[in-house]
Parts: sequence; structure tokens; C-alpha cells
Amino acid sequence: MEKGKKQIVMSGIRPTGFLHLGNYFGALRNYVRMQDEYECYFMVADLHSLTTHPDTKELKGHVHRVLAENIASGLDPDKAALFCQSHVRETSELYLYLNMLAYKGELEKTPTFKDKVRLQPDNVNAGLLTYPVLMAADILLHRAALVPVGKDQEQHLEIARTYANRFNHRYSDVFPEPQAFNFGQALVKVPSLDGEGKMSKSENQNATLYLADSDDVIRKKVMKAKSDSGPTELNSKKPDYIENIFLLMSLVSGKDVIEKFEADYNNCTIRYGDMKKQLGEDMVKFIAPIREKAESIRTDEKYLKEVMEKGAEKARKSANATMEQVREHMGLVY
Repeated sequence: MEKGKKQIVMSGIRPTGFLHLGNYFGALRNYVRMQDEYECYFMVADLHSLTTHPDTKELKGHVHRVLAENIASGLDPDKAALFCQSHVRETSELYLYLNMLAYKGELEKTPTFKDKVRLQPDNVNAGLLTYPVLMAADILLHRAALVPVGKDQEQHLEIARTYANRFNHRYSDVFPEPQAFNFGQALVKVPSLDGEGKMSKSENQNATLYLADSDDVIRKKVMKAKSDSGPTELNSKKPDYIENIFLLMSLVSGKDVIEKFEADYNNCTIRYGDMKKQLGEDMVKFIAPIREKAESIRTDEKYLKEVMEKGAEKARKSANATMEQVREHMGLVY
């Protein structure tokens, strides 16, 4: 890599469902840090959503909301390229070429494809089968070195590396092998309020805190978090669901507040009602400014259009430089 040149990071955000606390601490907060240190391309994956949500009546609203929530959480359209997948036409061209390097048998074995077939047996479209190819095109188009992905997406990244290598082997070295961006200690899995797994966009909605939730809804959800009658022995080990409440508190509450409840737990005087009331207020204080900022951005269509145009311009410039090389090395320049 040239001295002083920033490494390229690429990530996609699906415009389905509402962003929640897990998205914020698991991904968004890290994206905000990355935009200062890397050349970042953050894409709203509207084409990907068509494989499972073919009805596009509400798509524009979803795209606007996800952009607004990302900007409200700290993504800066002047630092990172924040763009819509369908606004970069070169994506479709590279997707077509990579499809020639993708084999039916290996695509059918992808766990996400099997899952989607089970969930939507009447809509097993070619886009669903070649979803990993489109994802590879998104990443390789910007010759990204780093891709922040969760564990469930690591196989897709492996597939992207496979296509990069196949292309390089068949034609010429155009693509670097994209690697997973490892946040180490910064990666937080936010637990759901019912003590079952993590917060989710679509499942257990009453146990998930969304960035769009009203103050009262936040308080009510937190008060319903699973707890018990408290420990009976000094310095007891916390059950998982109690550990979860402390973890949520560690994300939004002051050090002194956390220390107070830790001490109360250890000496068996903890009152979970008081703890959840405090956590509810601290959650409101944390989420309300993001919600209000996102709401004012979401209703400013002119501003959002400018953001998307600015982001697409940066993304197209990067994509065009890649595609010139791709066409040349494939022998498609006559």
C-alpha cells in the first residue's frame, strides 16, 4: 500500500427493520470511529433487499430512515461515502461478470440461501441464489481491504475472497483479498431484555430497544426486563439475565451508578425495580437525542437527496476506476 494512503473499508446496511441498540454498539459506533482513520464506503443495500422484499412501496421511506439514523448516530457524509447501492450502476456490471465465476452447486450450499429457501419457498429467485455474488461485487468494486462483518456474515466474505482470487487467476491481479475488520474488545453483543439471545431487528421486538422508540416505550420495555428476587448469598455469581441488565447499564450509565448497584448486588440489598428505573432513565437520555436528530433528518428530503448524491459521486469515482481495470484485463476493450 502506498505510504500515507488510507486503507479502504466497505460495509452494507440493509434498509429493512428499525435500527436498535445492538446495531449502534455492535456496528455504528465502530463505523463512526473508522471514518477518521480509513477511506470508508457505507452503502444502503436496497438491491439486496429486493431478494426478500420485492414490494417496493415502502422502500424509499426505509432508505431515508436508515440513512437518517446512521447520520444521527454520528456518521458524517463529508468523511465517509454514504450511498445507495442502486445509485452505483457499476455494481450491476461487476455482479454480471462475477456471476460467470460463480457455480450453482457452491451457491446452493450457502447456509443463508438454505435459510431463505426455508423462509420463502414461493420466492426462490435467482437474486436470492446469487446474493453472495452481489455482496462480493459491492466489496470488490471499491477494492476494499477491510469489511466489518458479524460472525454470521463471515462466510459471505470468504466467498468474496474466492471470487477475487478466481478473477485474479483467470484474468489479472485487480482485487485485493478482503479481510474481516476485527474490532477486538470494541465488539459488543447487546443482550435482549428477556435474557434470550441478542437484540434483533425483527424478532422479540418487546425485548429490543430501537433508536426510534419513544421515552415511555423505552421505560416500559426496560421495566419488563427479566429479573428475580435478588441474591441470598454475599458476592454471588450473577445469573445470565442479571448480567445482561448490568451489561446494558455499562453502555449508558455513569460509573458511580454502576458501582452502587454492583455493591448492592454483592451485599444482597439490590432492588431490581430501582435498578431498572435508573436504567430506563439512562436509556432515555442516551436514545432520545439520536431519535430526535434522526427524525428531523428523515423529514428533510432535500438534505437526504444531497447526502445520497454526494455519496454516490464518491462511490462511482472509486467504482469507475476499478471497472476500467476489470474491462481491460478481461479483454473487453475493443
